[in-house]
Amino acid sequence: MSPADDNTPRGARARARIEVTAAIKDEARRQLAVDGAAKLSLRAVARELGMVSSALYRYFPSRDDLLTALIIDAYNSLGESAEAAHQKTAGAAPAQRWVAVCEAAREWALGNPHEYALIYGSPVPGYSAPQATVPAASRVGLLLIGITREAYQGRGLAKPRLPAELRPEAERMTADLAPDLPPETVTTLVAAWAQLYGLIGFELFGQFNRVVEDRSTFFRHAVGQLAHGVGLVYGE
Repeated sequence: MSPADDNTPRGARARARIEVTAAIKDEARRQLAVDGAAKLSLRAVARELGMVSSALYRYFPSRDDLLTALIIDAYNSLGESAEAAHQKTAGAAPAQRWVAVCEAAREWALGNPHEYALIYGSPVPGYSAPQATVPAASRVGLLLIGITREAYQGRGLAKPRLPAELRPEAERMTADLAPDLPPETVTTLVAAWAQLYGLIGFELFGQFNRVVEDRSTFFRHAVGQLAHGVGLVYGE
């Protein structure tokens, strides 16, 4: 849009819609921090913004639509942080890039605990995330797959052991997620992805209290071990 177009009535309406949408999301995030996602209410958001409910419904027809927008925003914010860390470590060994991405995910979660809880905490009763959330939710996982692929195509991977009874499921996951990687690697990638968020969740939600004190050092070691489990052991 050119500056001239932006000064038209249509441009003014578009700017106003963007501003109101942002205000709605900001108030919804404030309510998430106070009451949690399960109690998020469009009426309460409208009341705090001085809007009538019918006006807010023109932006988000239902609570679930607002939740979906917040979830996509959270996943994208997390993904952007991880991707920035990945770019800063260009040229480093794959295991080092893996650790940098994981540390960026942790740092984002610690800085945005309520948004992290929205995407990786308890499910919201009555809400089912639509397919529209998948691309944003995949960003960190795709980075980890990409780092592993880089190692496989370049410095090499140490292939993990795969039990015979798991091979059919491993081959199915590989076809869906990364058909150019060995099934042995893909199964450990999926496990590492889950363990990454388990480590972050344990810290964020208090399970490490009185257990782990130097959490940054512990986390760096733990995700380094996840990298080793996937096979990123060369060229460190």
